[in-house]
Amino acid sequence: MLPGINPKMMKQAMKKLGMKQEEIEAEEVIIKGKDKQLRFINPEVSKINAMGQETFQIIGDYEEEDIELFNEDDIKTVMEQTGCSEEEAKSTLKKEGDLAKAILKLKKD
Repeated sequence: MLPGINPKMMKQAMKKLGMKQEEIEAEEVIIKGKDKQLRFINPEVSKINAMGQETFQIIGDYEEEDIELFNEDDIKTVMEQTGCSEEEAKSTLKKEGDLAKAILKLKKD
């Protein structure tokens, strides 16, 4: 909870405000963004219900990871269609955001 606050008093205050807290056992929590994800291993997770609104609190160490938007087949397809290198295929796919657009872009250049 909050440092320096008596947990028993905090529970009583939350109860008066109509708030309920529930601990959730979790081994891993992943938060996915557009191009990155946060991976929490062995986190402390709490679900808090306040006036019908549920919120989650996650405490713990995390790793930030890039999300691969394209798979190996997409990269191979771009390479075969354009004759480019693997790095060129990956960077163009990332920039263009679409398989067909990446192929067209590399064929123009």
